[in-house]
Amino acid sequence: MSDLLKDPLILRQIIMDHYEYPRNHHLVEDETYHKAHMASESCIDDITVMAKIENNVIQDVCFDGIACTISTASTSIMSELLIGKTLEEATAIIAEYYKMVELLPYDEEMLQEAIAFHQVGKQANRIKCATIGFKAIETCIKEHKHDQ
Repeated sequence: MSDLLKDPLILRQIIMDHYEYPRNHHLVEDETYHKAHMASESCIDDITVMAKIENNVIQDVCFDGIACTISTASTSIMSELLIGKTLEEATAIIAEYYKMVELLPYDEEMLQEAIAFHQVGKQANRIKCATIGFKAIETCIKEHKHDQ
């Protein structure tokens, strides 16, 4: 993955692909899903993330709402990263993502396409955009753990 970090064009293409064609971009009418609504006070970002968690595994993640390029793309990538992961694996991935955003050493392999946001920590005004979906899925995970 290190080669990707050196090519801003590829990183931009990843972000634009997930913005123009976001994965898992829908909501479901299913009470077995946990739901978290997040809105930014400083921009248009206003999204809802839903997660189906069974047997300690994230079975599905979906989202919808109005959001900027960074928020939409990062939430799309997050949804793909976490589906099929145990809660422990998901929590570790989220922690690595936050490390990356905070410009700390992180595990590139664990983050896969999410490394497209490795420079976002240098733009303080974009950090909330890049983390809004991750904050929402954390809320879903906490709700699930609380319900258990």
